[in-house]
Amino acid sequence: MPTLLYLHGFNSSPESAKAQQTQQWFGQNAPGIEFICPSLPPYADQAMALLCEIVEARLPEPVFVIGSSMGGFYASCLAERYVEFDVAAVLINPAVSPARGLDKWLGENSNYHSGETWLFEPHHIDEYQRWDPSAIKNKNNYLVLLQSGDEVLDYRDAEQRYQGCKIILESGGDHSFIDYHRHLETIYQFLLSTVPSNP
Repeated sequence: MPTLLYLHGFNSSPESAKAQQTQQWFGQNAPGIEFICPSLPPYADQAMALLCEIVEARLPEPVFVIGSSMGGFYASCLAERYVEFDVAAVLINPAVSPARGLDKWLGENSNYHSGETWLFEPHHIDEYQRWDPSAIKNKNNYLVLLQSGDEVLDYRDAEQRYQGCKIILESGGDHSFIDYHRHLETIYQFLLSTVPSNP
């Protein structure tokens, strides 16, 4: 059975609106795909250990990843780590080389949804630096959704990093990606297109 991993953004949770919309849409329209939305810790080493465990338990069956913001960064990390398995990734206003912008999180923080507090220290930024993919190898396995009105991340960073990948750029919008639900059919068709046909 194919698996779809939805990866939420930094300091967010599986309760995020896009995660819920994705789960509902795939539940109604693609019940043959297992949907998983793990709660990601704010630390890259812990998050990637969790995600690699999930992915490796399901390969060589198809694994699809949809990631928003920091989740987009993790989706790229997975697609590049398991490039020989053609892990397909859909990125929504993705974070590009996020170690550059994490200084503002240093100290104590609380999760947007759960209120749980957590401490972010300089060595945690180093973790993100280490996981940052050096290159995007299989560009056919990416669909990148960008809105130019993103007030958190500069969409041009992603446009440059994912040059040669399939990119949908909408003018306006914001970091949450307004009207995301309108793209779920397109996302589904893209993911299906990355699975090799049986001979």
